[in-house]
Amino acid sequence: MAKAIDELGSAVRQEGPIDLKNAELIKLAAAASMHSEGAVHSHARQARAAGASTDEIHHAIILLTSTIGFPAVMAALSWIDDVIDHGDVGHYP
Repeated sequence: MAKAIDELGSAVRQEGPIDLKNAELIKLAAAASMHSEGAVHSHARQARAAGASTDEIHHAIILLTSTIGFPAVMAALSWIDDVIDHGDVGHYP
């Protein structure tokens, strides 16, 4: 089942006009909106691996302030900094 889900994700990503970096930033924002620390870590790593800068990653989350609220944004930024501060880029798929 996990393989099928991965294949579905790949197929969806390849069919649209959004490049990998921006797709990862979108998924990062979704993870932050769900308050999922593990998913934020994972998508921050994947966004970095896809070429997103630290500023782009932070901005993708800061843009959510009026949507998910300041406390949730600050939590997500701290989770992202866990990844950035430790230089753990691309550790997980």
